[in-house]
Amino acid sequence: MKRVLLYIISLIYYFFFLVVLSIFQPIQWICFKIFGYKGLKNTFDFVTLLSLQCCHILGVRYTFENKELIPKNVPIIFVSNHQSLYDTVGLNWYLRRFHCAFVTKKELGKGIPSVSYYIRNSKCVQIDRKNPKQAIPQIKALAEYIESNKRSAIIFPEGTRSKTGEPKEFAQSGLKILCKYAPSAYVVPISINNSWKIVQYGSLPLSLGHHLLFTVHNPLTVSDYSFDEIIQKTESAIVRGIK
Repeated sequence: MKRVLLYIISLIYYFFFLVVLSIFQPIQWICFKIFGYKGLKNTFDFVTLLSLQCCHILGVRYTFENKELIPKNVPIIFVSNHQSLYDTVGLNWYLRRFHCAFVTKKELGKGIPSVSYYIRNSKCVQIDRKNPKQAIPQIKALAEYIESNKRSAIIFPEGTRSKTGEPKEFAQSGLKILCKYAPSAYVVPISINNSWKIVQYGSLPLSLGHHLLFTVHNPLTVSDYSFDEIIQKTESAIVRGIK
């Protein structure tokens, strides 16, 4: 009976989530054509808010700790572990004022209403995991963009989601490029907890009643450290924050 209930609630969640994404796809298109990036960004912020509220159907709660540690009016490279797609909902919403562009996998750039449209038309970088080197010029361009516009990038250096919450070894290349071409940036580590539990049975049924905790750690000034020190300190902070 419990399993049946999980399926029913999961399907209700997916229905409302898909309605939100589908309704806002044409609205995004209109706002982007008329107002450019500002219209696209503001519309997607609203999509993110409604997506987060849809998660309440699953009994999911979000807490974002230590946001006051994030420096303002400087380029920022947010670095986080990755447990599920529900990570991006929290990051998008709570970090919306920082104009974040994700370094994400190519597959998300198509097939998902609203989300794929935003990825394709914003500064997000799409990585082909079969040929990751193709993304190097795009990551470099993103770094130069955040450097000159004092905006931010989000990268998941594990490369893929952890299905058990256990952190995976960090890949260094993407973060290294961001640091090299955004020398005045700050690296801000973020630990994410419990996101993987929502999809512990797969995409259907979803698991209910989890508290997603995002913990911001002390920022690192890129110019103050060697890259080896940055990756060591960043990985260490994130791993310590995973419970």
